[in-house]
Amino acid sequence: MREKKPYQVLTFHTTDAAMEMESFCKQNGIVGRLVPVPRRLSAGCGIAWRMEAEVYAQYQTVIADCGIEIEQSEAFVF
Repeated sequence: MREKKPYQVLTFHTTDAAMEMESFCKQNGIVGRLVPVPRRLSAGCGIAWRMEAEVYAQYQTVIADCGIEIEQSEAFVF
C-alpha cells in the first residue's frame, strides 16, 4: 500500500490560469502536476495544481508573487 503524503492543492477560476501555473512551475523547477479538483473543493475550471507540502513551503512566496490568480490553496493528505 502506498504511503499517504501531505500536499498543497491550488485551484483556479480558469483553465488558462491552471495551465499558466503549470508552465510557470516547470520554468522555475517547482515540482508538481495538474490534477482534477478534489471533491471537497469547488473551482471554476475543475483543474488544480498539486505539489508536495514541503515544495509549497519552499516556494510559497515565489508562487504568491507570480501574478497568476489562485482561487484557493488547501492542504490535503493523499
